[in-house]
Amino acid sequence: MGEHRGHGHRGQRTLTTSGWRDFWAKGGIGRAFLLAIVYLALYLGAGWVVGQLFGSQIGEDLFATPQSVFFGLMLPLIIGSVLLAGFVLSVGWFRELFAKQPIRGRWWMWAAPIVILAAVVLRLLGIDYGSYEGSVVVVAMLSGVFIGFAEEILTRGLVVKMLRDAGGSEWIVMVISSLVFALLHASNLLSGQPVTTVLVTVVYTFGFGVCMYLTLRVTGNLIWPILIHGLYDPTLFLSTGGIDHAGAAAGQSVFLAIAGPANLLIMLVAVIGLIVVRGHVQAHPADDVLRP
Repeated sequence: MGEHRGHGHRGQRTLTTSGWRDFWAKGGIGRAFLLAIVYLALYLGAGWVVGQLFGSQIGEDLFATPQSVFFGLMLPLIIGSVLLAGFVLSVGWFRELFAKQPIRGRWWMWAAPIVILAAVVLRLLGIDYGSYEGSVVVVAMLSGVFIGFAEEILTRGLVVKMLRDAGGSEWIVMVISSLVFALLHASNLLSGQPVTTVLVTVVYTFGFGVCMYLTLRVTGNLIWPILIHGLYDPTLFLSTGGIDHAGAAAGQSVFLAIAGPANLLIMLVAVIGLIVVRGHVQAHPADDVLRP
């Protein structure tokens, strides 16, 4: 009797796990947005809890102290990264997400990571490090690790996979994954940012998302968008003095002045991507797309 009940319990658990995996394995736009919405709600909820517990450590100027950066920026990202890693483990997709891309990139797609990395280097040279505590810079840069992991695992990893699994063309994969990425940043409205600033941010992050998709394609592995994104955001924060601040410190140094047009170049590369990208991931590896 006891053995029979135990076997039934294990079987029920297996069926439940299988049902969970099967649901997400169907992919599609609806499930992609559902996953993004649930993640955003949990991430914002984690940020609210952190704010309630450690609000006294978070300054009005987020980058005033290392404690402020950690509790105001890094800790919610750590929680979000753990949640996403748990989801990926639950559906068994880690190996697939970090496998070689099933569709090759084209030579012109290198423009995306090159422009972004050029901006990173210029900002690293141009940041006014004297205006920050050294530990603030360290924690901000470490935060980039979790920014890159969370946002790229979600959008260029999970969302891209789910759209491809549902049979979407690569143009659809690029546009929808970039739209999901952009709409995540609309949550800045909840922090009191002006509507116009948020709209500009959403448009820009859509273009940045397209460039991250192109980076994924041309480098062939998700690790590279994670690393490049993880470098881009903290150098942007430190060079402007805040999160999603529009060029607050653009004239601070000649390097930042040169880096300024990178935003326009990123948008230009994104527009080219919207015009040129074609292709489709086929069901069989031998038939994978060879077109641009």
